[in-house]
Amino acid sequence: MLDFQAMISAIGPELLLALAGLAGVLAGAYMGDRFNGLSFKLGAATLLLAALVVIMNWEGGEAFGGLVTTGPFVNFAKCISFVAGAVTLLMAEGFLKRHETIRYEYPLLVIFASLGMGIILSASNLMTLYMGIETLSLSSYVLASFHRDSIRSSEAGLKYFVLGALASGILLYGISLVYGFTGSVDYGDIASSERTIGLVFGMVLMISGMAFKVSAAPMHVWTPDVYEGAPSPVVAFFATAPKMASMVVFANLLFTAFSGVFEDWQMIIGIIATLSMLIGAFGALIQTNLKRLLGYSSIANMGYALVAVAAGAEYGAAALLVFMTTYVIASIGLFGGVLSMRREGGMVESIDELAGLVRRRTGLAIALTILVISVAGFPLAVGFIGKLVVFQAGWNAGLLPLLIVLVLSSVIAFGYYLRIILVMWVKEPAERFQPVGATVALSVYAAAAACLVLFVFVSPFIDWATQASAGFIQ
Repeated sequence: MLDFQAMISAIGPELLLALAGLAGVLAGAYMGDRFNGLSFKLGAATLLLAALVVIMNWEGGEAFGGLVTTGPFVNFAKCISFVAGAVTLLMAEGFLKRHETIRYEYPLLVIFASLGMGIILSASNLMTLYMGIETLSLSSYVLASFHRDSIRSSEAGLKYFVLGALASGILLYGISLVYGFTGSVDYGDIASSERTIGLVFGMVLMISGMAFKVSAAPMHVWTPDVYEGAPSPVVAFFATAPKMASMVVFANLLFTAFSGVFEDWQMIIGIIATLSMLIGAFGALIQTNLKRLLGYSSIANMGYALVAVAAGAEYGAAALLVFMTTYVIASIGLFGGVLSMRREGGMVESIDELAGLVRRRTGLAIALTILVISVAGFPLAVGFIGKLVVFQAGWNAGLLPLLIVLVLSSVIAFGYYLRIILVMWVKEPAERFQPVGATVALSVYAAAAACLVLFVFVSPFIDWATQASAGFIQ
């Protein structure tokens, strides 16, 4: 008989999201277009409530005979992911309304994608992991092409679907090999299995599949096109909540299931991190579209995060949580800035359109500058603290070659981040942007304020991440 309390402790947020999603489907079918506007508020409230349930069950638990197991490390990621999903959902309503594509299906897709995020974070079994990945992926494919009348959106959704299906196939083939050579799909059993060539080969395929989910090189090719083509609120969601969840799942899978072959996967992760940092940094240098630039920036930042993963559980777990949280907060604000770039002819995405923004909208320019400084990792910014803890983790693990690449790619990245700041502060003013709604503006200012607050109170923040990772620290 199921232990209800243990089940709530382990997957309470996922049960809430599943029930809310099904209830939303029924409400939409019954109310039709009358449910469109209300669905966004209810969806955001559901995600925030799910984050609250996570906090109330912070220590986690185990359910369904060990198929799902949660603890502070994954609950940290759940909390950040659900809150980020709620914020991006509220940012989306005005955009979709202006483009006459507001439909209740959008928040339901975000809820089901968040359900997938919760499942993969709770997974302690490869089959549970795959179920969660497919739940997240199928919702994401539809979200990418949600603007059906847009050729760019449809193209982005098709590219994402085709490449995502390939990555899922690679991942599933890797899972089958791991099962074939260990006789189990349970994380604990895999960790205690003897090292074999078949196990290592299956692990490599799984790493390749997971690299696609976090847009790490060389599985990154979809990222710039999807970032440019998909509706901006969808990209804001992709760049924040799923990134946080997928990267922590990636780390948790390697730290637990494949802890016995650490030396094998450390080298592979180091290669992926190096490629991601360099491709992301050099690719962003030549971009003129802000969304494509943020896409390449995302690839580089996932490379920085993978340095923490390569450092191992003891040194890298807390660093990963700190870095990914700072990245998610800054990304929400930056995509709020993208959504603010609207004129009478519609949305604009060129970096040059930000020219002289400080003289047109001083508050927005200052907030965006804070966010750019943070995501760039300039000193005296919370993003710098995130990179610093990653650097420290790599140093403690003896990953000097990776740290050299990290520093070099960060210096290269200063070039394209400084270009954004110079355009806003130095160039002659461009035409004034039209107001886009209080929610979007508030998200930019709130993200900038959060970066400042985290920088001031960085010690308690790092302590919280360290306590959440205590299970990995020997």
